[in-house]
Amino acid sequence: MLTHAHSIDQSPSPTTPARATSGPELAERARRLAPLLATHAPEAERRRRPLDAVIHALEEAEIFKLMVPACYGGLELDLDTFFEVGVALAEGDAAAAWVANFYVEHNWILCQFPESFQRELFAARSYVLAPAMVAPAGRAVREGDGYRLNGRWKWASGISHGDWVIPGALEMTSDGRPNPLWFALPAAEVKVEDTWYVSGMIGTGSSDVVVEDVYIPAERSVSMLDLGSGHGPGALLHDGPLYRTPMIPILTMAAAMPALGQARASVRRFRERLTERVLIETANRQAERPGAQMRLARLEVEVREAELLMRDAMEDVCARRNRATIEDRARWATQFAIAVDRCKKVIQGACEASGAHAHLQSSPLQRALRDVNALACHALFNLDNRFEGYGRVLLGMDPGPLATLL
Repeated sequence: MLTHAHSIDQSPSPTTPARATSGPELAERARRLAPLLATHAPEAERRRRPLDAVIHALEEAEIFKLMVPACYGGLELDLDTFFEVGVALAEGDAAAAWVANFYVEHNWILCQFPESFQRELFAARSYVLAPAMVAPAGRAVREGDGYRLNGRWKWASGISHGDWVIPGALEMTSDGRPNPLWFALPAAEVKVEDTWYVSGMIGTGSSDVVVEDVYIPAERSVSMLDLGSGHGPGALLHDGPLYRTPMIPILTMAAAMPALGQARASVRRFRERLTERVLIETANRQAERPGAQMRLARLEVEVREAELLMRDAMEDVCARRNRATIEDRARWATQFAIAVDRCKKVIQGACEASGAHAHLQSSPLQRALRDVNALACHALFNLDNRFEGYGRVLLGMDPGPLATLL
């Protein structure tokens, strides 16, 4: 028996044909939600988890349906819409956008599981709220027609509102090779340990998940390697090109967009601050100082540079999908990592030039700085690893262990 979903029934009456929400419409809804996310960000930090009001508003706006196939009542939109929606939400709050982006992307993962499980899961709902833990930290042992799963996973973003959980685990094959798999199980079957005491991205509620001796049918498992290459079951089951897209670029984009949204918002706040702030030493507005004007102009260009790097990678992913070479995928990964680093430095620059006021707990700038500093520590954005992996590929060498992040 599947667990109850948070889905809000928005089904049309039998006599009224449904009109699917378009990409621009969904992006506009996200832009209108950004102020709500910003308003609730301080309280989400205090509670160390997303707020019910924010999750409910995202549900009402159909955000979580973005990548779900139309046959299940989803919107079946592509990465271009995901980009616009994710960045718009992130201008309100990085932590809320992080959770929202991954809820969207994890529905895509669930649509890569075997067809029998998909049809069961989406029989009475059009989306699921499910954290997924990428690191295969668990151990899966074959048992009959399924697996016996045990393990502990960190970074379960959004677990507080999760209906399902998608942990990664290793199965040791008969020849001793590790086989990384995704599993899906109801949130009621896992133990959540409140470990989320951090300096940034506090509002994501990314606590630990523990699974102890749970049996999972084989149809609730799927190969990570197949998804990584864009050849999961969903690629054969669903017609849309989205379902033939490699997993890691989608995951990386979901993680990177909160940085871009907060960089945009921080530059805007810095610009507003310049017109208000009066410098003690001159009694003039800071906006009148050439240094401040130059700083603002540089930050505006740098955040645009980061956006162009992300957009270029996103558009190339859409053009190549599962036909991409390892060089393409290494370049995408590097572009996203560079873009996140640029966003981090843009926010740092805005804070440095905004004076001590930027570091008041009431200032969104200090939260942006902490959030994006924490976000940039994700393994996906390790610049040394990204440059090394891309450099090896450019030289015709095997990227080695770094291949798992491409």
